[in-house]
Amino acid sequence: MSERIDIGVVGCGYWGPNLIRNFLSDKGYQNVIGCDLDEAKLDRARERFPALRVTTRFEDLLKENGTDAVAIATPVNTHYQLAREALQAGKHVFVEKPFTASAAEAKELIELAGDRSLTLMVGHTFEYSPPVIKIGELISSGRLGEIYFVSSSRVNLGLHRKDVSVIWDLASHDFSILFSWLKAAPLRITAVGRDYVQKGIPDVAFINMEFPSGCIAHIEVSWLAPSKLRRTAVIGSEKMLVYDDTEVMEKVKIYDKGVDYKDPGSFGEFQLSYRAGDIISPKLDNYEPLGVEVSHFYDCITNGQKPKTDGLSGLRVVQALEAAQRSIENNGQVETIG
Repeated sequence: MSERIDIGVVGCGYWGPNLIRNFLSDKGYQNVIGCDLDEAKLDRARERFPALRVTTRFEDLLKENGTDAVAIATPVNTHYQLAREALQAGKHVFVEKPFTASAAEAKELIELAGDRSLTLMVGHTFEYSPPVIKIGELISSGRLGEIYFVSSSRVNLGLHRKDVSVIWDLASHDFSILFSWLKAAPLRITAVGRDYVQKGIPDVAFINMEFPSGCIAHIEVSWLAPSKLRRTAVIGSEKMLVYDDTEVMEKVKIYDKGVDYKDPGSFGEFQLSYRAGDIISPKLDNYEPLGVEVSHFYDCITNGQKPKTDGLSGLRVVQALEAAQRSIENNGQVETIG
């Protein structure tokens, strides 16, 4: 029989209950303990999940006979301290995105986990979703050809955060997805943004990136939009693709469209050949990505697997977030990663 482990979920507000539900549903986890300083949040969590044990004391999870692992779903400015204490106590750690508030903090946690041979995983949930996995396979297989550029919009009206900008709140999703697809971090980033509602906290931003392959990408993130939009276009030399996460049935559509340039054989105008073929919506698996993610965390702990979204994955997203933030603060100046 496989080993079952105890896990503590720190932060029972917005996202924590989703983690709790999936940990309770996964047979790899024996006991799930909810932890929050706010007793009202713990009461609501216990009403929803009667089997849940709760505590307001983080140190209870870190005792020798406390838990085997800790999942952190608190504001980003608390991630480093909580994760550091958990790793020092010998606990495996799962940290929601963004991984940390700085690259320096991320590097220290990666080193600490490595020194103690502990699993450190970052909650880039979209990388476990069927549409994102399918698109990654299409790109890797070469079916789309050379990837020219990617354009993404992740906008809605609210929720305005007080602790982080819209970049740290929303762009972390697009960064993790894009970096996994292209298997690289960008060479250069530029960004512009504005703080229209809360001074000092940008609520709209436009981010441009250039990758080692020559691919360029544009990401729009905003808390100020009349409707929710989660749309990404991937333009390749052979085919084009649109991923719309708000679609219920056909989240991914592949367009057999493109244009070919032909040099003139003799003096005269160049020729362009346009192609417009079928539109195909590939069959996608149907499962909750978060369920796969927490199951993968268990496998990494018990079998020594390297997490798909490990600390280094979290680090390169944080580095890109920092670069985009610096670019905004420097009026769109070109920034490099690292």
